[in-house]
Amino acid sequence: MQNVEHIGIAVKSLDVSIPLYEVLLNAPCYKTETVESEKVATAFFKTGPTKIELLESTDPNGVISKFIEKKGEGIHHIAFGVTDIEAEMKRLREAGFTLLNETPKQGADNKLVCFVHPKNTNGVLVELCMEKP
Repeated sequence: MQNVEHIGIAVKSLDVSIPLYEVLLNAPCYKTETVESEKVATAFFKTGPTKIELLESTDPNGVISKFIEKKGEGIHHIAFGVTDIEAEMKRLREAGFTLLNETPKQGADNKLVCFVHPKNTNGVLVELCMEKP
């Protein structure tokens, strides 16, 4: 793994949270995007070498809605950048980790992504992400 690529934060409303984070981070939101397959709207902020990704559910039954129902707004996942997502997925599978998807899938910000089950990572949802070629 190369670096902490971003930290994902579940929020109820991007309309409320974007201005708050712009002031908090002293940085503008540089990109918003909807990922239909994940039923999520995202907003990105650059803070040094690491990004912050706000996640708002676009579906009341979506994973972010369920997360907020259960735990409230807050840190949802930590994403690590990788250079070869398929090799990293294979390495983790062989080490006994459970992956939440069998193949990389399309994520936000032009990334291929895969999630590692939090039962293997002391309760932390870990995302692997690789820039799409």
